This record gives sequence, structure tokens and C-alpha cells, in this order.
Amino acid sequence: MMDDIVIARALHVLAVIHWIGGLSFVTLVVLPIARSQRINEEAHLLFDVTERHFSAQVRISIPLAGITGLWMTYRMELWDRFADLHFWWLSAMFGLWLIFMIMLFVIEPRLHAKFQETARRDSQTAFRRVSRLHEVLLLLAAITAFGAVAGSHGLDFF
Repeated sequence: MMDDIVIARALHVLAVIHWIGGLSFVTLVVLPIARSQRINEEAHLLFDVTERHFSAQVRISIPLAGITGLWMTYRMELWDRFADLHFWWLSAMFGLWLIFMIMLFVIEPRLHAKFQETARRDSQTAFRRVSRLHEVLLLLAAITAFGAVAGSHGLDFF
């Protein structure tokens, strides 16, 4: 029986829903609101509080997505698919996961104070830069999710 794979897949999907859903919320709701605020301190506070709460949560969901993805790859012996162009979305999922792990656990802790200082001096520029970064990451996530769902259900892109 392969109940562990079913459980891993369910946890994987839940972790990705939380991670990418939260990224969508921050990108499409919180940042536009923060950028439209006339009072810089309010904009900074809104983003900072939301990002801090979400960041603490995705420090669980992103590693969980990676652990469950690794487990499924191991248990189903899917390693060779990473070298097959027809399964490009597996490499895309891993690449996206790796980008977020590095951003979350390496880059963000080092640049958080710099962002806050820039936001205090010039909130429009700071929020514009953060918005662009989030938009690019969300686009990559959407392409990857589309490819993963379509590819895992038999759509051959090549």
C-alpha cells in the first residue's frame, strides 16, 4: 500500500496552496493597498505586519512542500524525470521552491532592516520594488502551477 504517498501528496498540495495563496494575497491585495496609502507610516505598518505574520507561516509551509515533494520523488523513484524535457515542470517546481527557500531563510533576514530604512525614506520606491519582485515571483509560481497540474494530468508541452 502507498498511503504514505497519498498523505505526502495531500500535505504537499496544502502547503503549496498556503504558500502561493499567501503570495497572491500579499501581491494582489496588501501591496496595492500599501502603495495607495497617502501616509507612509500606515503603508509601512500594513505591509510589515502582514508580511511578518505570513513569513512566520510560510517558514513551515515552504519547507513542508519541499520535504513532501522530495519524499514523493524518492518513493515513486521519479529522479529520471528531472532530466526529461517532458517533465520540465518538476524542475520548475524545484527551482521555484529553491528560490523561495533562499529568499525566506537567507535574503529576507539580511535585507529586512535595509528595506525598512528605505521605506521610511522613500516608501513609494520601496513598495514599487517589492511589488515588482512579488509580481515576478507570482508569475513564475502561476506558470509552474499550471505546468505541474496540466503536465501531471497528461498534457505534453513538447
